[in-house]
Amino acid sequence: MPTVVMMDVSLSMTRPVVVESSEEFQRKNLAIHGLTMLFEHMATNYRLEFTALLAFSSLWELMVPFTRDYNTLQEALNNLEDYDKTCLEAALQGVSNVVQQEWGSGCPCQVVLVTDGSLGIGRGSLRHSLQTIKQRGEDKKFPLPFLFPSKLYVMCIASAEELQYGDALENLEQLLNLNGGEGQIFTMEGPLCLKNVQSMFGKLIDQAYSPFHAVLRCGNLSSDVQVFPRPEPIQLDEEVDPTPRTILTELEIVGFIEIGDISSPPVLSRHLVLPIAVNKDVDELGTGAPDEMEEDSSSTQMAGKSPNFCVLLHGSLKVEGMVALVQLGPDWFGILYSQADSKKKSNLMMSLLEPGSEPLPWLGKISQLGPTSDAAENPYGEDDSKSPFPLQPKNKRSYAQNVTVWIKPSGLQTDVQKILRNARKLPEKTQTFYKELNRLRKAALAFGFWELLKGVADLLERECTLLPDTAHPDAAFQLSHAAQQLKLASTGDSQYAAFQHNITPMLTDFSGGAGDRDRL
Repeated sequence: MPTVVMMDVSLSMTRPVVVESSEEFQRKNLAIHGLTMLFEHMATNYRLEFTALLAFSSLWELMVPFTRDYNTLQEALNNLEDYDKTCLEAALQGVSNVVQQEWGSGCPCQVVLVTDGSLGIGRGSLRHSLQTIKQRGEDKKFPLPFLFPSKLYVMCIASAEELQYGDALENLEQLLNLNGGEGQIFTMEGPLCLKNVQSMFGKLIDQAYSPFHAVLRCGNLSSDVQVFPRPEPIQLDEEVDPTPRTILTELEIVGFIEIGDISSPPVLSRHLVLPIAVNKDVDELGTGAPDEMEEDSSSTQMAGKSPNFCVLLHGSLKVEGMVALVQLGPDWFGILYSQADSKKKSNLMMSLLEPGSEPLPWLGKISQLGPTSDAAENPYGEDDSKSPFPLQPKNKRSYAQNVTVWIKPSGLQTDVQKILRNARKLPEKTQTFYKELNRLRKAALAFGFWELLKGVADLLERECTLLPDTAHPDAAFQLSHAAQQLKLASTGDSQYAAFQHNITPMLTDFSGGAGDRDRL
């Protein structure tokens, strides 16, 4: 998950702070100290993550594009200059442009805003931007919410009491709400000093940048691994009393499946799985994790010399074209597979499936899967020419059922027009007219679309008044009868709005049609 650091370099950041030292400190110095702590942490634990540094005042500038070189980030941070007033809206638009240009709109990103809480003055200030947010055209929309999944963390080089004197804290909270509420505002506790700024950035690290360590097991083999980015807890909306689910730190591989049988399943999130090696020579990046495999003409080799089960698993899945099914928690599974970044580099990836016993319906219940050796005959055939998947349902489903679905207005319009066409051909089309009328009635009752019943009743009454003098007398009676029944159903009265009830033709004594209608 890439990170964009937004550094406020306006004049208000140069305000001095009193520290127990002979050296003069500004709020900008405290911000640089906190970001240095964050960069050092990421250099040690998040070497595979990309980070960009953007400085802003009334204008914004991308100081460092997305990079893994934290020395470059630190050097740019130490060389920041001071500029004029704060204009946060322009900087947020800059973040949006930079992220979409590099990663598109589908990649999640974390945005860290470092500021002193001063919102600027006049036109371009955050206060002015939020006040005019509903008075803008499409070409001048506020940049939040971002067009990509994101979390916004606001690091205020100020205390909560200082921010509450004005409306700064309220405006920053509104900023988070505009972005969907994902993220948090951090303020300094106690006086402005190096110790307290370290404490504040430490809270950010604990929440957003703490590595996820786990043990990956398969039988008697195991490997310590690190998962990037950290898997977020999920909450199932359909549960009566939903509680967030988190994946276990003991990841157990329960089986292997042909990659063709998995296809492209729906997943909650995707993560990079890196082995943690004791031998520091394993990783050329210095993280102690062989994150990339180097492929030659004969085999896939690890850059280091230390044997590791995770590397063995990655190579096996890549060569055999299979995925490993891993248990993440009670009744929750994921898949491990090899994903290539380029012709020479590939990574071991883990995708989290939806919790439940049947996350992939074509495989059936995961608990009922077993090794091919337990089957009477190889379900894949002797030459892998067939597959037991997808599983066929025991009950054959009929796709000829007359189910009414209105996804677009045109579908509803077609059904109403069909009723009106039959209404104009009464009494010859009496049976078809009531069949279509009852189909629409049931669908409207199922959807709670009472207004539709009243509207169709009005249309039938209008058709009754437009009947020509040559029309059969029975047509007027049937239209009036049908309209009255629809109006009664539109009231919601259980006596007339029963779902299983059908509107039957009105019995009349006109010659030539009574016998047929009696049989309906």
